[in-house]
Amino acid sequence: MLRSAAQPTATLQKNGYTLKQIYKNRPPGTFSMMTLRQIRHFIAVAETGSISAAAQTAFISQSTLTLAIQQLEQEIGVGLFNRHAKGMTLTHQGHQFLRQAHLILATVDNAKRSLQQSTDQVAGQLIIGVTSLVAGYYLADLLTRFQRAYPNVEIRVMEDERPYIEHLLVSGEIDVGVLILSNLEDRHALQTEVLTHSPHRLWLPAQHPLLEHDSINLADVAREPLIQLNVDEMDRNAQRMWTAASLQPRITLRTASTEAVRSLVAAGLGVSIQPDMTYRPWSLEGDIIEARPIADLSQTLDVGLAWRRGTARPALVDPFLTVAREQPHGGRKPSI
Repeated sequence: MLRSAAQPTATLQKNGYTLKQIYKNRPPGTFSMMTLRQIRHFIAVAETGSISAAAQTAFISQSTLTLAIQQLEQEIGVGLFNRHAKGMTLTHQGHQFLRQAHLILATVDNAKRSLQQSTDQVAGQLIIGVTSLVAGYYLADLLTRFQRAYPNVEIRVMEDERPYIEHLLVSGEIDVGVLILSNLEDRHALQTEVLTHSPHRLWLPAQHPLLEHDSINLADVAREPLIQLNVDEMDRNAQRMWTAASLQPRITLRTASTEAVRSLVAAGLGVSIQPDMTYRPWSLEGDIIEARPIADLSQTLDVGLAWRRGTARPALVDPFLTVAREQPHGGRKPSI
């Protein structure tokens, strides 16, 4: 029950009521606690988008599932779903709670695993597919933590373009993918989970005039020579961003190298909008690169996991998902 204990105490001090009197007047069920079963049912509905599909997945009746969701919403005090004729979609609060729900289950799984067996007894091979930007700026810490937790698991990593990684996931040739989720196409065949939202910032050379501005907008950036990173479909993400803003950027150079972007920006040949997880304050030549937020740009680069939906997952996928979920969310990961 997510209620502050300060509220009954304040009422007690103000009105002279006893806690027993206050609690006695509460509606029945007010102080019931949410259960792991409710959380699992919530995740099932969130991932399938409907009560009927989730009920089939969880092997329970639709009425039982509906009641569980209603009770959960009452206990939390917010609506988790928008209900419409074609199914159910998460509200803003629902998206926030989904991330916490996964963390709760991951914590419980960790506790159970620590009691049931030592992780060094787990062995086998895990095949992971990654795209290039993720491989360079996100993967190392994740693999290090997984290898530390499961030292007897052999890890194979395959790096390729996103469409081919999707193909390998759907065909079962790899176990799990770590990639940018924004451009996934086969969402009906794949289940996904966002691990981090990396905000975009503007990279500028030292002493650039825009550094004197109190705030920087996309319209300001559109007037500058822009260096576009094309690796990992970053150009598609950028196009969506500029289209949404109804602006046309002045792209003067396109490159598949993040290091080239750094060097070009540091040399004063242009500016660039990049996800914060790739930022370093210097180029290979040792020149300073400044980074500033863009006031009217809220779009983030979402990095996460993808695995095949519907069939039994390979045994080592669940441990990998658990370790991945433990990674701190938000903020920039250290550059590699």
